Amino acid sequence: MKFDLRRINFSNILFVSIGVLLVLAGFFLNFDPDRHNEFQVARETQDSFIREAPKVIDNVEFQEIKWLADLSFMDIHNKNYQFRDFSERNGVVFALTGTSCPLSLKYAPTLAAIERSFKDKGISFVYINPFKSEDIDNIKESVEFNNFKGAYIHDTEKSLISMLSAKTSTEVFVFDQSRKLTYRGAVDDQYGFGYTLDEPRSKYLINALIALLSGRIPDIKATTAPGCKLSLKEISNLSEDNTISYHNRISRIIQSNCLECHRDGGLAPIKLDSYDEVSEYSEMIKEVVLKRIMPPWFAAPFSKDIEIPDGSIHWSNDRSLSAREIKDLVHWIDNGMPEGNAKDAPEPVIFPDGWLIGNPDAVFEFAEPVSVRASGSMPYKNIIVETQLKEDRWVQAIEIRPEAIGVVHHVVVFLVDEQKNQLSEVRGYWGIYVPGNSTLIYPEGYAKLLPKGAKLRFQMHYQPNGKETTDKTRIGIVFAKNPPKHQVKVMAIANLDIVIPPGRENHLEFKDFKVPYEIKILGYLPHMHLRGKAARFEGFTKNGKQTLLDIPNYDFNWQLNYRLSNPQTFMPGDIIRFSCWFDNSPQNPANPNPSATVKWGLQTEDEMHLGYIDYIVPNNDLQR
Repeated sequence: MKFDLRRINFSNILFVSIGVLLVLAGFFLNFDPDRHNEFQVARETQDSFIREAPKVIDNVEFQEIKWLADLSFMDIHNKNYQFRDFSERNGVVFALTGTSCPLSLKYAPTLAAIERSFKDKGISFVYINPFKSEDIDNIKESVEFNNFKGAYIHDTEKSLISMLSAKTSTEVFVFDQSRKLTYRGAVDDQYGFGYTLDEPRSKYLINALIALLSGRIPDIKATTAPGCKLSLKEISNLSEDNTISYHNRISRIIQSNCLECHRDGGLAPIKLDSYDEVSEYSEMIKEVVLKRIMPPWFAAPFSKDIEIPDGSIHWSNDRSLSAREIKDLVHWIDNGMPEGNAKDAPEPVIFPDGWLIGNPDAVFEFAEPVSVRASGSMPYKNIIVETQLKEDRWVQAIEIRPEAIGVVHHVVVFLVDEQKNQLSEVRGYWGIYVPGNSTLIYPEGYAKLLPKGAKLRFQMHYQPNGKETTDKTRIGIVFAKNPPKHQVKVMAIANLDIVIPPGRENHLEFKDFKVPYEIKILGYLPHMHLRGKAARFEGFTKNGKQTLLDIPNYDFNWQLNYRLSNPQTFMPGDIIRFSCWFDNSPQNPANPNPSATVKWGLQTEDEMHLGYIDYIVPNNDLQR
């Protein structure tokens, strides 16, 4: 049969072609690169509670206190004041502060600087510490250190904060000469939950004071003020046997889940080792527990595609509270926080003083201390430490101990390989530290290799907390007594070609790793920077797809290693995918520059797509 061009209806072809083009145009015009397809599984946009910045609030909440009657109060030096004492000044600022809440500590230098700037302009400051449990000597030391000049009130009876209807430990209130409220809210937006900026974008307090002195109403009259939530609840004296009390239940929850850091000598500035302290921070505890921010654990509950034997624990270092623990905590707080009978209290927990891994066989530390500034943010510091080892050694335990624990956000230690032109981050970490998780301890028969003459690169992320200081971090190691059966290794699934468009709220990047030989995975550690929003490890085997670790709300402040109770086996040809979602929008308060196109880089204003995996090779282990 011959093909005759004269028999073809070209007008039909034209109409069909136009229709196809229209369909394709419609597809591409509506195509969103962050939407799902078979290989790209995008996260649904969620309200972020990991990061919180000040938010402008409406006039209704502002009107809670339009005007204050004359107040009487006494400062920490027993000097009496009345509100009318400030009537000849142009205005007065009541500023909440404290010596424990992290955000209060960060804002102390800022408040002192603003006080100095406006002192000669007729503005007085009154500082209010609402925490009864804070030590008066520490308070006086803080006043002297920060050079506060205004009256400092230790409001142990909460009378002042009740009159002000104060919500958090960082809130400020501006009153004019007639005792009329002109502004309440945050100092500025430099610090918030989960982020720190080099400089504030919005100077709320300064702008309100400038408006006051100009006889104007400020453009923004009220904001939220991220800080430690204040409790104004009445304490209950209920003592029935069936009542949940601090001594018979809550103290045990706190002991098991919080005291490792929140104690005298612990890593956290807020102590929770007494009834007074726990009840005082109860509203803050309730908020972070319900949001599952604390204790820090961000792995999502298991989905149906993960098979877990009955009664087994999937993660060996799971720090999350159980549903029952959360329910009991919230019930206790909402019902007046009864203290109960001290006879019901558990035995005190004794925390070890010194190295958690026992006496190390070797300790390596910085040759010189690193200076940490008082405020703002700091770029990563990379410190090289030489081990001068004469031979290869097998290491069974590693512990990193910062000197200035209050300002060390996290530490990642890499082996420097001068023979290979390769980024240390991509080769995998050797040791890691986050608050509350400073050790890597391997069971008998497992060890990491520390090569002869190894150099260690400490990647230090410091987070200023209001005071200048210095740090000399150390790393202690315990050598294995015998050569191990299994060498613990770390690999990184890294996508160095990430490109995050400006303003994109939910941008997905992923990378696949094809398993070359049988491996057993011991744990996972996702790593991104300030735009990191969510992460997921997935496995693709002959049995189908399996979620290995899902982090729906990634928090840069916690570089957690999720350790498996039982190793997961992967065979040659299996695929492990690491996916990351990034928020480069203005709605991300930690975002340094929403208008930037962001690529891979070492500093926090850049981004990373790193999925670390701890593993062993069960066959011919030490030769691979």
